[in-house]
Amino acid sequence: MLRSSDTAQPIGPSAGTLRPDIVAGLTAAAVVLPKAMAYATVAGLPVSVGLYTAFVPTVVYGLLGTSRVLSVSSTTTLAILTAAELALVVPDGDPAKLLTATATLTALTGVLLILASALRLGFVANFISSPVLTGFKAGIGLVIVLDQIPKLLGIHFTKEGFFRDILSLLQHVPETSITTVLVGAIALVLLLFMERAWPHSPAPLAVVAGGIAASWLFGMSNHGVSVVGHIPQALPSLTLPHADLIRQLLPGAIGIALMSFTETIAAGRAFADQSDPPIRANRELIATGAANLSGAFFGAMPAGGGTSQTAVVRAVGGRTQKASFVTAAASAATMLVLAPLLGLLPQAVLAAIVIVYSVGLIQPAEFVSIRNVRKMEFRWAVAAFLGVLVFGTLQGIVVAIILSLVALSSQAANPRIHVIGRKRGGDVLRPVSPEHPNDETVEGLLILRPEGRLFFVNAQHVADTIRELVVQNKPRVLMLDLRAVFDIEYSALQMLIESERSLAERGIVLWLASLNADVLDYVRVSGFAERLGESRMFASVHAGIRHYQESAVPISGRSPPTPDAEAPSDET
Repeated sequence: MLRSSDTAQPIGPSAGTLRPDIVAGLTAAAVVLPKAMAYATVAGLPVSVGLYTAFVPTVVYGLLGTSRVLSVSSTTTLAILTAAELALVVPDGDPAKLLTATATLTALTGVLLILASALRLGFVANFISSPVLTGFKAGIGLVIVLDQIPKLLGIHFTKEGFFRDILSLLQHVPETSITTVLVGAIALVLLLFMERAWPHSPAPLAVVAGGIAASWLFGMSNHGVSVVGHIPQALPSLTLPHADLIRQLLPGAIGIALMSFTETIAAGRAFADQSDPPIRANRELIATGAANLSGAFFGAMPAGGGTSQTAVVRAVGGRTQKASFVTAAASAATMLVLAPLLGLLPQAVLAAIVIVYSVGLIQPAEFVSIRNVRKMEFRWAVAAFLGVLVFGTLQGIVVAIILSLVALSSQAANPRIHVIGRKRGGDVLRPVSPEHPNDETVEGLLILRPEGRLFFVNAQHVADTIRELVVQNKPRVLMLDLRAVFDIEYSALQMLIESERSLAERGIVLWLASLNADVLDYVRVSGFAERLGESRMFASVHAGIRHYQESAVPISGRSPPTPDAEAPSDET
């Protein structure tokens, strides 16, 4: 059931006037429709499927979504994932079978998204970390570019995988059509120039119009230039999914549903204004699921929120989902009126559009930024990138998810443990580091601060690290500052109890300080608090230090060694 807080915001006069949305919708249509047709060719489908995807799903999301400006249609990532899945179930490329398989795949994607909403699985979108997603999208971008280059050259060969396709491309270069290359090159140059000079302009529409005009004037189809061909001059007809394909398409649909939702929620949040209602993940699952499920019956391919078209809507002043309705109306008008003209469009022009708007998925600067901050996460990004190229696009999603989970597990299994010192001449406690060589420590007292949740995965690592630090520093008292430990699981608590016994056998006393309420409850019910007694448990580290200093232990200016040189900033 939907909660009242999850309902879509009503579209009315208070949300803005109609005129800005009409302008935004028409401008977005000029960008969306040519790209939607191009993405359909990426998936190996007729360009009309792209128009269908910019029609029905756009309307349905506009009625149900929580974002005021998000534009939903096909995207580069979803197109290449769809292509990979359709190639598995329809290897011969039969047009009728492709349309049925597409309807089944899109319907499965919609059902999975709606089911995920019912199970409150909106958080799953966060399972792919940002560095891994960067690598995954870069791999997708490279695959798409390679897939479109043969169309720019006017050559044809069977696709067998990224690296084999490179070899095939090189072998077929002598068959290049010079006329096709010229058409594609002009389209590329014009697109790049217009995008640089006028960002978010209707550059694709201008290039498509120019391509159609040139094709008509010079009869390009008679000079070896492949064109789109016949497009039905009608609204989409009813297309039924096929139950026999469900088992084959389900694994791919899971990956496509995940990527559709990930892109949708990311784009929705990226372009949300401060005055807009919050983007609600589970409501977005329903909206994108219903958009895909309804679109499936009208021949649409899997859809999701797109950043480029949403950026256009926001840039030209769009304020509500009325802009999406205008875009959908423009798509319907194109199908009814302009279909014969679109049939003259050279395939090389569509390939140029795909390449220009797919190269943006490859962000070398983002890789550099990740490497500068976290070298380990840079390796994950590279692994996700290579996973797409080596194993394929759909398998690349699995690689990306596994890497993200491994990354999460690695961080949880290796929590940081800081040696704590005191700023000289003050009362500030902070992790000891080379940046603060003059910090003081109390002779005979070792203060350690573990961070994060302590549980069975990291319990042994924490015990081993504490043991090493104790051996290095040889304290009389070990005080654990547990302020940064928000939870302690049974296995970790047993580790703590065993460590206390082991320390006692060596003449070292264990103290605990700064326990939060939950951790304190667990320590009490386990009986460990009773074993320690009030004299070894303190509300704060400062209180523990004062208690220790009552023994008149001298202060040493020498800091004990620490395994962690990357200490956080000062904190009390």
